[in-house]
Amino acid sequence: MTGTGTGTGRDRSGPGSRQGPRRNGPPRPTRPQLHKPTRDPVRLTAYDLLKAVRVDGAYANLALPKLLAERGLSGRDAALATELGYGTLRAQGQLDTVLQACVDRPLAQVDPPVLDVLRLGAYQLLRTRIPVHAAVSATVDVARTVLSAGPASFTNAVLRKVAAQDLTAWLAQLRPVDAVDAVALETAHPRWVAQAFRDALRGDLDEARAALQADDARPQVHLVARSMDRGELARVSGGTAGPWSARAVRLESGGSPGELAAVRDGRAGVQDEGSQLMALALAQAPLSGPDLTWVDLCAGPGGKAALLDGLARARGARLLAIELQPHRARLVGRSGVRDVVVADGRTPPLADGTADRVLLDAPCSGLGALRRRPEARWRRQPSDLPGLTTLQGELLDGAARLLRPGGVLAYVTCSPHLAETAVPVLDVLRRHPELVQEDARPLLPGVPDLGAGPAVQLWPHRHGTDAMFLAVLRRRP
Repeated sequence: MTGTGTGTGRDRSGPGSRQGPRRNGPPRPTRPQLHKPTRDPVRLTAYDLLKAVRVDGAYANLALPKLLAERGLSGRDAALATELGYGTLRAQGQLDTVLQACVDRPLAQVDPPVLDVLRLGAYQLLRTRIPVHAAVSATVDVARTVLSAGPASFTNAVLRKVAAQDLTAWLAQLRPVDAVDAVALETAHPRWVAQAFRDALRGDLDEARAALQADDARPQVHLVARSMDRGELARVSGGTAGPWSARAVRLESGGSPGELAAVRDGRAGVQDEGSQLMALALAQAPLSGPDLTWVDLCAGPGGKAALLDGLARARGARLLAIELQPHRARLVGRSGVRDVVVADGRTPPLADGTADRVLLDAPCSGLGALRRRPEARWRRQPSDLPGLTTLQGELLDGAARLLRPGGVLAYVTCSPHLAETAVPVLDVLRRHPELVQEDARPLLPGVPDLGAGPAVQLWPHRHGTDAMFLAVLRRRP
């Protein structure tokens, strides 16, 4: 269960309102009242976010801030709109399973805008503490506002069925026979993602469940202190020092980190603590000989590049940030990185054997950051993997050619999927016998539960970070 906020007066509990499990059977279905719908900017904003993701293929973390600004929502209202929008996107498959049990035709035959409204209502009923009457009434008002009286009546009838029992009871009723399917439904993930987590955890389904549950929870905001003292960043942000990265600050409540002066002027940034550790590990890797040329092969949108650039400057080194997409390259430049080049990391604009340190944060499925990308878990498909793994291999070849003898390469993905972690590393070592893999664990001092090595896999349930993968390769002298 998540959000408790209500955001509008209609959500306040009054006499007869019920919170928690319903014990007296389903409420009696009633026809929606024929009054002029109340415009509810919070739920309309959440609905518009769902529509933007469905119709325009929008990224929720980019679309929602614009919607909040346009509607003038802040404080509790902004927090509730975020909870409802992000939460509905994260739980979509689980919500659809329950809705299918309450609709007399396949959900594929329900008009998509109506389905968006139903999901929004089901999320409030099953995964928040908003009272039943408020959730149903407010969602029916949304349907009447954005659709018409007919869909509003249908919405009312379906949500009354959903409200007949709580999420625990629905999951027990609809539990699949297959164990992986059951965990996927329980944690609101596609089956293939649940299986990928289980495979990466050596077949341990119980730990996979714990990882998926952590992945389904609303994440903390993590900040990175780039060119300022971490203690000062914690003070001005109201956060606390992160446990693993010496530059990390974690915010207990969401807030608006973009409004912090330190974030606006680039002295700090929003960056998952696990992502920070990947950049710091590369910088901390021991190196003999010159240490002047650092390269980030896939630098956009610039979080790791900005951190590495500051570390390189402090040592008198230069970071060259390479990014294929011009708009992402501009984001890297805005993060304060001095040297940004629009180029393909597979054929970088540097002579072979000239880089001392190389970061390859490769394009991947992003399965390790699904908690921060609520729409991604249902948008990504297994069919995406072959193209991504081919690209990862080609980028690893480019990185291997760049390294000077003795130089070090950090291969990073925000995914625990073995096809994007262990397999590409084994393949590049086979293709490039001049490379050797080193133990990455000493480069993350103080971080527990890193496994048997030599690669490192972080996990949300173990470390409170995204599920980042790190392999450290070195070119033989």
